Amino acid sequence: MSRVDTAWLRMDNDVNLMMIVGVWLLQPKVIYETLCSRVAEKLLKYERFRQRVEREGTGAAWWVEDEDFDIHRHVVRERLKRAKGQSEREALQAHVAELAATPLDPDRPLWQFRLIETYEGGSALIARVHHCIGDGIALISVMMTITDGGGDPPVRRRRAAGADADADGGDWLSEAVLKPLGGLSAKAAELVEASIGRALEGLADPQKGIAGSIDGARTAGKVLGDVGALALMADDSPTLLKGRPSGRKHVAWGEPIRLDQVKAIGKALGCSINDVLLACVSGAIGDWLRGQGDDPEGKEIRAMVPVNLRPLEEAWKLGNRFGLAPLVLPIGIDNPVARVYAVRARMNALKSSYQPLLAFAVLAVAGQLAKPLQDMILGLFSKKATAVMTNVPGPGVPLRFCGATLRQTMFWVPSSGDIGVGVSILSYGGGVQFGLITDEALCPDPQAIVDCFEPEFEKLLLLSMMLPWGGADVA
Repeated sequence: MSRVDTAWLRMDNDVNLMMIVGVWLLQPKVIYETLCSRVAEKLLKYERFRQRVEREGTGAAWWVEDEDFDIHRHVVRERLKRAKGQSEREALQAHVAELAATPLDPDRPLWQFRLIETYEGGSALIARVHHCIGDGIALISVMMTITDGGGDPPVRRRRAAGADADADGGDWLSEAVLKPLGGLSAKAAELVEASIGRALEGLADPQKGIAGSIDGARTAGKVLGDVGALALMADDSPTLLKGRPSGRKHVAWGEPIRLDQVKAIGKALGCSINDVLLACVSGAIGDWLRGQGDDPEGKEIRAMVPVNLRPLEEAWKLGNRFGLAPLVLPIGIDNPVARVYAVRARMNALKSSYQPLLAFAVLAVAGQLAKPLQDMILGLFSKKATAVMTNVPGPGVPLRFCGATLRQTMFWVPSSGDIGVGVSILSYGGGVQFGLITDEALCPDPQAIVDCFEPEFEKLLLLSMMLPWGGADVA
C-alpha cells in the first residue's frame, strides 16, 4: 500500500471514519440478484475490491487477496425502517448517517453496497468505500464502469515482488503535478521536485530543519512560502460549526438546480461555475448561523478542498492522488454578488499555490510515521479548518444501472481529525446538487443549511441578471 493510502487507512478515529459514502436513487426497482451479478461481473475486475488489508502493527500495510471472499458480505439487501411520522427520505437520510458512523469489517475488503429494493417507487443503493482504496475521482471512474454499457478497466501490469507501491505511475509528480501548477519548465520542475523531496526528509526527521533543505531552484522561495502558509494559517473564526465532534452523524441533500442557470450567472459575473457554487454555500452557511443567533458578520471559515493531482485517464488505477487547498469562505458577506467576487479572488490565489502539492507530500510523510506522530501532523489541518468541501463534475446525461435509470445521486466526503462538517457539490444529468454531512454536536439538522442553498442561488440569479452582461465588477 502506498504511503498516502496508508495515511488514509490509519486516519480513522473515534469521531470520524475515513469512508466515502454515496447514494444512488434508481427508477424502477433493481433486483438484488441482478445487482450481485453486475458487481461480480464488473466491480471485481478491479483487484482492490477483492483484497483485504494486512497490517504490521500500526505501521506498514499491504493489499492481500481475500481467500474467503463472499460477495454477499459486500452486497447486502435490506428494508428501510421508518419511524412514526418519518418520510422515506428522512428515513433514508437517518440510515445513511448511521452507516457513515459504522466501521467496515477490517478483516474483509473495505467496501460495501447496501440495496434498499423498495424506495419511492424504485430502489436506493448505498455505497461505502474506505478512502484508502481510492479518492473521489478514482471511485467515480470505477462507478462509471459498472453502469449499463460501462467498459472494463485496462489490464493492470503486475508489480514485481518487493517493488515500491509509490513508484506506480512513473514520474507523475513532475509530469502531472508540477508542470501544470505553474507552467514550469522541465528543468524547473525537476528542481522543485528535488527540493520537495529534501523537504520531506526534513519533515520525516525531527533533527533536520525544513528551511535549510529547500534550495537550488528559482521557485524554492514560492515553495517555502507555501510551506510556511500551511503551518502558519490563522485559526478560523469561532462559529457553532467549530468544536469537538461527538461521532454521531447526520446527512442531508437538496433537489438539483439547473446547471445552465449556474453557467448563466458565471457568464454574467465573469466567474467560474465553482465560484458561483462556493459563494452560494458560503451564503447558506451564513444564513443558517444568523438563524441560530450566531452572527457571521466579519467572519470567515476555512474549508479544505481536494485538488486532483493525476491525469483523469489514470483514475482507474485507484489510490489517492489529490492535494488539499485551504479555501476561506466569506460567510460574513451578506451581498451575494460581492460574495462571489470574494470567492473568485480566493480561488485565483490558490491556483498559483503549491499548497495542494505540499499537502499531498505531508500525507505521504505521515503514512510512514508512528500513529501518534501522524495524528499530530494531520491535526494541523483539522485545527485550522471548519469543513471539508468537494465539488465533483459528473456525467451530463442520466445513466442507467441494471436496467434502471439513475435519477439522483449524492455522496459525502469524510472529515479528518476534529472537523465535523463535510460539504459535497455534485453535477449530474444537467443539474447541480448540494449535500451536507455534519456531527450532531455541531449541527444536528444539516437539512436546515441545505434548505438555505436554493434561496441563496435564486437571489444571486436575480441580481446577476440585473447587472450589465460581461462580468464587470461591482463597486
